[in-house]
Amino acid sequence: MAATTLRTEKIWMDGNLVPYDEANVHVLTHSLHYGLAVFEGMRCYKIEGGGSAIFRGKEHIRRLLESAHIVEMPMHHSSEELLKACADVVRANKLAECYLRPIAFYGEGEMGLAARGNKTRVAIAAWPWGAYLGEDGVNKGVRLKTSSFVRFHHNSMMPAAKASGNYINSILAGYEARRGGYDEALLLDTQGYVAEGSGENVFVIRDGIVRTPTLSSILPGITRASVITILRDNSIDVREELFARDAFYVADEAFMTGTAAEVTPVVELDDRKIGSGVPGPITRKVQKVFQDALHGRDRKYQDWLYRI
Repeated sequence: MAATTLRTEKIWMDGNLVPYDEANVHVLTHSLHYGLAVFEGMRCYKIEGGGSAIFRGKEHIRRLLESAHIVEMPMHHSSEELLKACADVVRANKLAECYLRPIAFYGEGEMGLAARGNKTRVAIAAWPWGAYLGEDGVNKGVRLKTSSFVRFHHNSMMPAAKASGNYINSILAGYEARRGGYDEALLLDTQGYVAEGSGENVFVIRDGIVRTPTLSSILPGITRASVITILRDNSIDVREELFARDAFYVADEAFMTGTAAEVTPVVELDDRKIGSGVPGPITRKVQKVFQDALHGRDRKYQDWLYRI
């Protein structure tokens, strides 16, 4: 996984751009103690012809507000205000390409699980960040290990919310996989069906048919939705359905998707080679069209770009 330096000039905090070193919170910040926060991961790219654009910015901010609604967190900024703030952060830090992290959390004041009087605070940071699973992962594919940790039931943690506390499950799964020498973890749901990676949605391909898990126990990924659209636009049969991990073992191809991971091929699961052990033609096609969409080279997907 690629390391990154976070330091930039400005961070947006509760309506104002402040210097990096002044973007601080109190040690008794409620969300620090109990994990109740919601966040987004977004990317901004250079666009062909000049300028930059946030990929599917409107959809990301909509999901942020929906996540807050799911966990009963009041929000005091509109989607338009938050999207403009994201653009302001990119401009203030003079970043042509970057990753953006909006986060909403409860500040200090009351303590305890029943506390409801703390103010919702919102911050937006941006920094340069390369391929999440490394450039080699994007080009050559990654190796996965099925985790001993199970993706939680939708009545336990509500996976449709991109909530900070949900990611303890992902962090532990990732630790386990990388300690074993793998690039990433694959988590199953409580019924034993494939769910997702620690921070990515997954797709398997066999005989030209692409399958991806249903939304019953996974985060509804915005890159996932974009890739499904790309596949269907290219007359490739894609199905959202339950399947077990052995579907990976006998697949011709597989890949993962996410804002950070973009489209990353999977070439091995549980020490079993997938297909020929190299990224396949459908995966490569999806990668190319997706990159064209990100950088404004495909006019069909111009409405996915929020220009800075």
